[in-house]
Amino acid sequence: MRIAGLNLDIVWKNKDRNFQLIEEQLKDQQADIFLLPEMFSTGFCMDAAEVSDRNEESLEFLKKISEEKNAAICGSAPVEQDGKFYNRMYFVQPDSETVFYDKRHLFSFSGEDKVYTPGNKRVIVNYKGFRILLQVCYDLRFPIFARNNDDYDAVLYVANWPEKRVGAWEHLLKARAIENLSFVFGLNRIGTDGNNLFYQESSHCFFADGTEISQKNGNIVSAELNMDELKDFRQHFQFLNDRDRFTIDL
Repeated sequence: MRIAGLNLDIVWKNKDRNFQLIEEQLKDQQADIFLLPEMFSTGFCMDAAEVSDRNEESLEFLKKISEEKNAAICGSAPVEQDGKFYNRMYFVQPDSETVFYDKRHLFSFSGEDKVYTPGNKRVIVNYKGFRILLQVCYDLRFPIFARNNDDYDAVLYVANWPEKRVGAWEHLLKARAIENLSFVFGLNRIGTDGNNLFYQESSHCFFADGTEISQKNGNIVSAELNMDELKDFRQHFQFLNDRDRFTIDL
């Protein structure tokens, strides 16, 4: 299965322009799953009442791209529902079947927890023989929430992770792959946002042993995920059998 992520320089609070840029940059690309950054339509913005989708604009855009490319597409957007705001990660399939995950760990350092509502469940998608855990940015710092209970094969992280802390991003992505015996694909945005935070190119995909398997071509980072290789690796290194058993209070 091929995943292609777009290192997008998100235009601050400009949905139409971001939709246009995504269409242009994915035009000649082929993949089984396309991955877009966190809040791909607006940037990581705390003006939730101003920027949040009220008519599923970002979701309808994702459905359009998914149908055109005959591929799944995934990314997060600010959404208003029942008077509350969510940082919502969508996974859209070509038949328009949609699953979403609301970001659990809101970034208090920027005040995200003051304006958005946290999700209350993990979400795993089944697609083309892979079980895929959906995660957003700051979730990466909380390994218990991502613990593999032998219920997924890959994790997708979408992020707006600034250059100042990018070392943590890269180390933690690799750690999640190793400790969970899983593929981990982390997609970060690039450029400078409306808060003057800079984001360097730092998207990666790691195999279960921590080996990087991603390739980069322009603003596209891609990886081939081989299920047979993962099964062989897990069969040889059965570390998950020794994991601690616990439950998480959500």
